[in-house]
Amino acid sequence: MGLSKEEWRKASRSTVQNDNCVEVAGTPKIVAFRDSKDPDGPKLIISISDFQHFTNVLKRLYFDMLITPAES
Repeated sequence: MGLSKEEWRKASRSTVQNDNCVEVAGTPKIVAFRDSKDPDGPKLIISISDFQHFTNVLKRLYFDMLITPAES
């Protein structure tokens, strides 16, 4: 896959006390995710286009929640 140790990034809000972190790395064609507690373990690898679609769906869902009044 060609992802070096230096390419993996942890969330900026991640702290030493919080060991439940996901790390992300990427190339021009893929985005990869892994559990920071298990860097040699399995990785989720998706294409850039699938990742863009995923983030666009999340954004739409988030803004729909802001616009749509909650049912009481």
